[in-house]
Amino acid sequence: MIIKLDNSLLQVEPTLKIGIIHYTKIVVTSSPQMLKGRLQLFQEQLFFEMEEKSVTEFEGIKEWRTLWKKLGADPNRYRPSVEALYRRIAKQNYITPLHSAVDLNNFFSMRYEIPMGIYDLGKIHGDVSISLGNEETIYEGLNGRENNIKNILALSDTTGPFGSPFVDSVKTAVTEETTNAVQIVFLRPSINLEDGRKLVESMGTMFTQIHGGDASSIVLHNDYNEWRI
Repeated sequence: MIIKLDNSLLQVEPTLKIGIIHYTKIVVTSSPQMLKGRLQLFQEQLFFEMEEKSVTEFEGIKEWRTLWKKLGADPNRYRPSVEALYRRIAKQNYITPLHSAVDLNNFFSMRYEIPMGIYDLGKIHGDVSISLGNEETIYEGLNGRENNIKNILALSDTTGPFGSPFVDSVKTAVTEETTNAVQIVFLRPSINLEDGRKLVESMGTMFTQIHGGDASSIVLHNDYNEWRI
């Protein structure tokens, strides 16, 4: 499988960087108490912080809203997934644990103020492209709706789109039966390449500490835009 960052995106935003972590032989379960506790505590801290600071003042969210506009989408109508998480927390509508993979993915997303997605590799077919969605980029999302992600960054395999920094699809969702997965880290464009690599590597290390298995990672960017798993 080759994962490729489309040149059209890099023409719009040359500093775009996408982290990819490939996991094998993992065990997904209900979250350990340590992870549940960290997730709850972080949300409570964010809630109090947002009593003094608006959601759009967070630097990571601000950057992704700017990129949204550059790509041609309206961030007030289709919000980056991390912004949607923050807005839930601002209403004290805290995210409840689902299972260890999704919970840790949400924790990373909130902690670093970036959209993230994790996908069951066994449900992805052929090569993956990271490109700009159009009128035909439609899929059933985890939000319970059919989503058209025109002008939003989209992940697609040979059968069609399956994810984005807006919402992920039902068809590639990770479950407790998942053993191989790929995690997409939608890094802030402003992060330098070395710091981006270190961040992605540290996520992979923490993930395997909880799930076992092995992790390998890469950051796709303007000078290196594809990776073979």
